[in-house]
Amino acid sequence: MSLLRCISPIDGSVFAERAALDIPAARDRIAAARTAQADWAARPLADRIALVMAGVAAVGALNDEIVPELAQMMGRPVRYGGEFGGFNERASHMAAIAEDALAPIEVGEDATFKRMIKRVPHGVVLVVAPWNYPYMTAINTVAPALIAGNTVVLKHATQTLLVGERMADAFHSAGVPADVFQNLFLDHGTTTDLIAENAFDFVNFTGSVGGGAAMERAAAGTFTGVGTELGGKDPGYVMEDADLDAAVETLIDGAMFNSGQCCCGIERIYVHESLFDDFVAKAVAIVKGYKLGNPLDPETTLGPMAHVRFAAEVRAQIDEALAMGATAHIDTFAEDDGGAYLSPQILTGVTHDMRVMRDESFGPVVGIMPVKDDDEAIALMNDSEFGLTASLWTRDIDRAIAVGDRIETGTVFMNRADYLDPGLCWTGCKNTGRGGGLSVIGYQNLTRPKSYHLKKVTS
Repeated sequence: MSLLRCISPIDGSVFAERAALDIPAARDRIAAARTAQADWAARPLADRIALVMAGVAAVGALNDEIVPELAQMMGRPVRYGGEFGGFNERASHMAAIAEDALAPIEVGEDATFKRMIKRVPHGVVLVVAPWNYPYMTAINTVAPALIAGNTVVLKHATQTLLVGERMADAFHSAGVPADVFQNLFLDHGTTTDLIAENAFDFVNFTGSVGGGAAMERAAAGTFTGVGTELGGKDPGYVMEDADLDAAVETLIDGAMFNSGQCCCGIERIYVHESLFDDFVAKAVAIVKGYKLGNPLDPETTLGPMAHVRFAAEVRAQIDEALAMGATAHIDTFAEDDGGAYLSPQILTGVTHDMRVMRDESFGPVVGIMPVKDDDEAIALMNDSEFGLTASLWTRDIDRAIAVGDRIETGTVFMNRADYLDPGLCWTGCKNTGRGGGLSVIGYQNLTRPKSYHLKKVTS
């Protein structure tokens, strides 16, 4: 029996541990989910929506307990109040659009034939959720999958070990049947084996590129659908007509919030040369005002990274960039312990020869480069193996659209960043992954089309 342990970044202690299921026990739980799926899908859509939203509300009722628990598990300061706002917004939107999104497509009806395409659930959906926004990333798939009539098995990251358990308990307390939504404690090997033996009908994975590749390899030959959201190196581009103060405030917050551990966090910034010096000066002033410390302290604005090894990678990227000629603008904070507590950093003099401008950092560091025009900025933004979001700063919406059309990305922001609008498809390209969540397209990916060609008896 393997034991899953959550190591708190606050002090390196074991915060929680759970025994991982072995293969036979996991198979039994998944079989129960499969048995429960037909009855769940047969319930009226309105009933499924009501039960899911009751589960969401039950999670919200636990927020005062969840917020410090998240700080203990992954280091986000309690002052930011947890994730329930986004969690509720995403589930509520998917509930609101469900009837239209899942309605049959009427192809045509006359005296002889009725033709239509229905959306039917896959069956059992596996959701493998990450630790950085553990509630919001999970609900992106859990809510629409359940609403669409699937049963859901949730496997959460070990770093946020208690999140899936909390969600499942809350949903069960609200009336969602225990076999319909299950949280399973699984290690990587067991998860891989279950996917390989075709235990699931659809797999949604959010995590690293290596993790996504492992999911696809496990599913090879099973014809199980796999949706992935993987790495990112999201750029911001500040044009010469931008609102400079707004651009600095938003992009630096997008780079540093959650200690830089955001799927669509800003990891590189390109600024028109006419604004470059002012942008850097304002950015440095903001970051110097941060308070690094224990996330349970309400005064802390920047907590530790979720794990010492994540901080070590960021430090390595920074050190390599400095050795190659980059300039660091932030002195080491007194609270920087060389471990999970990591000083934020702004780098200039960076180039795309440096890993800090190519590899995913997923930490509180951002490189800033001057550019002379749109063509140079677009070339640099596209010089990446990733493509999740890009943030454009200009007063000209037509220009933003024209530039956005040339960027290899999943989402184009104008004058905002680091936000997930549930009305839009959350998707990426290149090594950021495949598929799409939320919006009408999220429902399309969590169901399959089923065609009906019905000939009427006319005599």
